[in-house]
Amino acid sequence: MGLTYPILLNIVYSVVSFFLALRLISSAKAIFMKAGLKGKDMSKKEKVEIPESLGVVCGTVYLICMFLFIPIPFVTKWMEQDASKDVVFPHNEFVEFIAALLSICCMILLGFADDTLDLRWRDKLVLPTLASLPLLMVYYVTFGSTTIVVPKPLQFWLGQNVNLGFLYYVYMGMLAVFCTNAINILAGVNGLETGQSVVIGISIIVFNVIELQNECCWKNHLFSMYFIIPYVATSTALLYHNWYPSSVFVGDTFCYFSGMTFAVIAILGHFSKTMLLFFIPQILNFLYSSPQLFRFIPCPRHRLPKYNMESDKLEMSLARFKESELGFIGSTCINVLSKLNLLTVNRNVGEDGEYMEINNMTLINYVIRLCGPIHERNLVVLLLLIQVAGSCLGFIIRYKGAKYLYEY
Repeated sequence: MGLTYPILLNIVYSVVSFFLALRLISSAKAIFMKAGLKGKDMSKKEKVEIPESLGVVCGTVYLICMFLFIPIPFVTKWMEQDASKDVVFPHNEFVEFIAALLSICCMILLGFADDTLDLRWRDKLVLPTLASLPLLMVYYVTFGSTTIVVPKPLQFWLGQNVNLGFLYYVYMGMLAVFCTNAINILAGVNGLETGQSVVIGISIIVFNVIELQNECCWKNHLFSMYFIIPYVATSTALLYHNWYPSSVFVGDTFCYFSGMTFAVIAILGHFSKTMLLFFIPQILNFLYSSPQLFRFIPCPRHRLPKYNMESDKLEMSLARFKESELGFIGSTCINVLSKLNLLTVNRNVGEDGEYMEINNMTLINYVIRLCGPIHERNLVVLLLLIQVAGSCLGFIIRYKGAKYLYEY
């Protein structure tokens, strides 16, 4: 039994959760529509209203699965070994498990509040921070290490190890904020939020399977497996309904739920740097979007691709503004990106030629810029292939490139 028994039951629970989520999402559509949680898919010829915020159903099924799984790795094992009087109940691991579920549960609740109340962007930054506090407190009590290994090129100045102290907790809090919002800003076409999350989840499973062979840290990756397998199962069920042509919208709830799950796994599994390697497309999207996100360049409320009803294809969406509205940083960003051929800039636009236009700065619009007008389904497939390529690059960096930075 030992190691395989909890994992096998976790897989069984996950399979059941997949079919349960599949069924409940179908059943919940009418309830959400009746409650007014609905929206129009603007990238379709027929602007039919479909239910949104169905990510809360996915998150709820996930929590049910994890609540039922709690006794398996702890109580059952402890009771089996109690007869020998050799093993003490693993209180630290149990507290970590419960705190992780608490943070995920809080994030689902706060995400659903965002979907129903339409919170401001600055609130979206505060919510993940609040939800991660139980997690950080448990990390402090049970593990508490804030020492990192310094890459070899910097060891001459910093030494082999550096204790970051409080800054390490700031970093972990920022990781939770990044994971939740990085998925949220790379969105806008059917299946993209769930698709990228499922690809990241599968990448984590593969990484955990590889690292389970490592005697020094297999428990951390076993802990990660307990959380990520049910997540992939329930998210795949949601992806089935969210795939083109989508019959549901996932809402910010799913983005928050996904991001916090990844942050929990990275922090308590002790592989936060590797987790970021699976977010390469999201990091590139964030860096590319930063001038608009930080308002150096005017940013419209929605930066979705523009739908051409005649061709049934998506085109780049544009942001129009007066050049006089730009400050020094904004003008510099536009000039540098246009010279690097990363931005389309149209000047002297409008009747009086007083406006300028640029493509909205998202990875989605940049892909359309490279490929030209493209059907929504093909665009999603292409973006998910980029996500897969990003994960492959992450594995190469982790297992091939890291040897040049760290001692082995």
